[in-house]
Amino acid sequence: MSGRKTIEVKWMLNWANKQLAYEGHNQQHKAGVCTMIERLLMDTGNYNGFGYINEEGEYNRYYN
Repeated sequence: MSGRKTIEVKWMLNWANKQLAYEGHNQQHKAGVCTMIERLLMDTGNYNGFGYINEEGEYNRYYN
């Protein structure tokens, strides 16, 4: 069995924000990213809300 590896929450937050800003992803993909990052942020006590990048879709957002 291989060892466990942890990822920093800040790294995942930056990754998620880049995915949400990328115009090539559809809203369904972005919904999955939002679900993942919200769960991670809430479970680790790091959730600080989100803002909208633009008004083009529900999931065009960034997390603080």
